[in-house]
Formats: sequence, C-alpha cells, structure tokens
Amino acid sequence: MSLAKNQKTKVVDSEERKQGRDCAGLVRQLADSNPTVRRWAARDLLECPDFAGVLVDHLHLEKDPSVRDVIFTTLTHLGNEIAVLGLVPCLRSEDVALRNEAIEAMKRLPDEVAPIIRILLADPVSDVRIFAVNILESLRHPQVEEWLIGVIDRDPHLNVCRLALDLLGEVGTKSSIATLCRLKERFPDEPYIQFATDLALQRIGKT
Repeated sequence: MSLAKNQKTKVVDSEERKQGRDCAGLVRQLADSNPTVRRWAARDLLECPDFAGVLVDHLHLEKDPSVRDVIFTTLTHLGNEIAVLGLVPCLRSEDVALRNEAIEAMKRLPDEVAPIIRILLADPVSDVRIFAVNILESLRHPQVEEWLIGVIDRDPHLNVCRLALDLLGEVGTKSSIATLCRLKERFPDEPYIQFATDLALQRIGKT
C-alpha cells in the first residue's frame, strides 16, 4: 500500500511539473497549496531572471523550509541586483531562520554584495551592522580591511566594534595599526577590546 502511494505521488508530482512551465505559470505555482509544486516552481524560475522580485516577495510568505531553501538557492544563482537588494530586508526580520539564510546567501555573492556593503555597515540598526561584518568574513574582497577600519573608527556600538576587531585581527596589515591604537583609547575600560587589540597588533607586527 505504501509503495503504491509513493508511486502515485511521484506521478502526480511529475504531471504537475509539466504544467505551466512558462514564467507566468511558474509564478502562479508559487502560490500552490502543494509545497512540492512550489519547490519546483522556485527552482525553475532560475530561467526567469526578470522575476527575481517575485521570488524575493515569496521569501516573506513561504512557511515551508524546503521551499524557502530553494528560493534562496535560485536567488543566489541569479545574483542580479534585484535578488541581492531583496535579501537586505531579511536582515531585519524577526524570523531568525530567514535572517540566517539571507546572511549565508549574501556570503555566497561577494562581488554582488560588495557594492552595498558600505550601506549595510552604516545601517541605523546595530544588529544589521553586526550581520554586515559577519558577511565580510566570507567576502574575501580586497577592500575588507578598509571597510573594517571604517567600522572600528566610526561605529559607536561596542559589539559591532568587537566583531570587526576579531576579523581585523585575522586580515589586518600595518595599515590597521593606527586604527587599532585608537580603538584601545576609545574603550579603555573594556578588557576584551584591550586584549584582542594587543593580540592583533602583535600578529601584525610579526607579518
């Protein structure tokens, strides 16, 4: 009985996927009650880059984790401006899973995210700035050190500076020395800042 049921499901899935494979049809299927149909639609919309905005909208509507995962994968492969900018509001979401998936997706798009990283690092919400520094860790972009120096010199939030300091301790060069010294002066009563800054200065001095 179970085997027959599984075979029937596969047939139905196959038939449903054959229907309305044009872009407009795929968009309609994103609202289907069957998550399998929505999942295939999200996957096949990879061939419809002009509909990246529709996929972004569905990120905030989709409740099935497997479907949302495919939407993120498709947006990552599309990697166009609409897809990248559409991920930014997810960083402000109260949905932790949605937020973390957006961060991971942006980490996979270093060249596409680079043009907006300054905007994220200057966001009025400190959590968004923290997420931006997290994204920097994976960008491997030639301006990462410059961006981190800017964060440490200007960001008023301790936790943002701490995270930026940790990363700068790994990638910093002698160009970071003055900034690190200023950070020690900004937070003289923060033991971790003092310790991590000294560690970073020590590492840089040996390079």
